[in-house]
Amino acid sequence: MQSIDHLATSRYARMRWNTPLSEEHASLLLQRLDVRPGSRVLDLGCGWGELLLRAVAVGGVAGPVATRGVGVDTDDAALARGRRLAAGRSLNRHVAFVMGEAAAWQEPADRVLCIGSAHAFGGTGAALDALAAVVRPGGRLLFGEAYWDRPPSGEAEQIFGAEVTDLPGLVEAARERGWRVLHLSTADQREWDDFESTWLAGRQEWLLTYPEDPRAAEVRAELDDRLRQYLTVYRGMLGLAYLVLGR
Repeated sequence: MQSIDHLATSRYARMRWNTPLSEEHASLLLQRLDVRPGSRVLDLGCGWGELLLRAVAVGGVAGPVATRGVGVDTDDAALARGRRLAAGRSLNRHVAFVMGEAAAWQEPADRVLCIGSAHAFGGTGAALDALAAVVRPGGRLLFGEAYWDRPPSGEAEQIFGAEVTDLPGLVEAARERGWRVLHLSTADQREWDDFESTWLAGRQEWLLTYPEDPRAAEVRAELDDRLRQYLTVYRGMLGLAYLVLGR
């Protein structure tokens, strides 16, 4: 039973956040998001909400105009982790983690984060349309989405879908829907390598600790396939853009 618990908790154990993003890059995005005291911050598809917690802390929680945040996700384990993180930073009175579908959320906020969650709305265009309704007038949206950094192979397109476009196409999709780009940056190769490595690392360590576990062969095959896929199919091909948008 102990090894079952360790396998379950190892999946994201080495990840700071579930996106290719360095500490320095995260700080830049929070600066551009410009979270102000008293703001309401919403993270749709938040996972365990690391960036949400930092956004609320940057906005400030002391005094009569405390910044508050809400994270929405369908992953119960990730939400529980987020609540533990919030409590450990004395942010649990200021940040709530809610089980729910991102696309169903209707309460607006001053600052909205949606990183790697456009699929929950039905794709990039649908997400950009829907998010307009939850960003308050004068607010900002931090939108993280994949794009092709170079023309995809058939295998890469099969994995990530035909809707993924190039970076100019992604920016144009936002512009067509009334968004203005206040900031644009992309994940670099080191961020991607770190993301893929940490996505694997928790379970790689589990394998080294429990090599005789009955599930070890299946886990080993999954991790080997993922690493092989990254190195041979989409490394240097798939990009991730971070857009700070306003209307």
